[in-house]
Amino acid sequence: MATLTSKQNINAIVTAIKAEEQTLRVRYPILNQQNSIAMMILLVSLSALIGVALLYYFAIIPAWLCVLLAAFITSISHELEHDLIHRQYFSNRPLIYHFMMLAVWMMRPNTVNPWYRRRIHLHHHKVSGTEQDLEERLVGNGIRSPWLRAVVVSDGLLGLLINAKRFSREINDFKFLQVFNAGFPFATAYFVTLYGVIVYYTVQWVQPFALPKWGAELLAVAEFFMVVLIIPNVIRSASLNFVTSSMHYYGGVSNILEQTHVITSRWFLPFQLFCFDFGRTHTIHHFVPNQPFYIRQLISKKIRPIMALHGVRFNDLQSLRHANHYPIEKPAAKS
Repeated sequence: MATLTSKQNINAIVTAIKAEEQTLRVRYPILNQQNSIAMMILLVSLSALIGVALLYYFAIIPAWLCVLLAAFITSISHELEHDLIHRQYFSNRPLIYHFMMLAVWMMRPNTVNPWYRRRIHLHHHKVSGTEQDLEERLVGNGIRSPWLRAVVVSDGLLGLLINAKRFSREINDFKFLQVFNAGFPFATAYFVTLYGVIVYYTVQWVQPFALPKWGAELLAVAEFFMVVLIIPNVIRSASLNFVTSSMHYYGGVSNILEQTHVITSRWFLPFQLFCFDFGRTHTIHHFVPNQPFYIRQLISKKIRPIMALHGVRFNDLQSLRHANHYPIEKPAAKS
């Protein structure tokens, strides 16, 4: 049988994804109410986050449970932001659209604002796998050193500071202050609180001291936000950054088939839990960007074998040893 070209393999995958989505929409007409579904998901997840915070505030649940629940809830808001960036919801209702953008940013305050991220994310789709892909490089893609990668994956601000000079040399139109300022005011408040609490307890460990009344009250507020929002987002963003920087290739990429591999390894399950199964489903998004995240979840089980048949790699974790470079020896395409 004749070997398919890359274009033919890509078209086969895109066709299968769209066909599976259409089948779902016919079977469940409610899926056509995208705006209503998105707003419901936003309001439920926002209410759940507030509810979990109240349960912790009134000592009904312990801190560790609040952290884990909040980390999972905020992972949903990331998926909503991703879809909003591609204007899947309320594209003709700017007031509602921007309200949703603001809401998902407030739930994930350790990120740049979604309006700036929209620009670098759409650019990511154009230059994925190259040194010009600022979005993926900001979260660790293309880094060979496991120690440096761990720092960038776990702390976006520190990663930006460490890589700023390199990005200035290699990425066209990269401006440090533009990226840094894109986090104001929420990311600014987030990192001030995070580092402030870390510094306080470090100093207390070295040389204990008593806080004035106003200082103790301020610390109590900071500790509350550490549990209900800041530490959950450390877990959420570190999980997402680890998965996405592991599955995107960097270098040697010539088409969509080579931009990502699918991660289904059981070793990644703890991280998948806090990034809404990103490793199993995100590759679908590269083939059909304009598709709600819950559709990807519903069709992924049927689409993964089709992607494998047409040349998409799975669990290529060896690529981490080569700074995510796409393998030189490419598997033969299947007909």
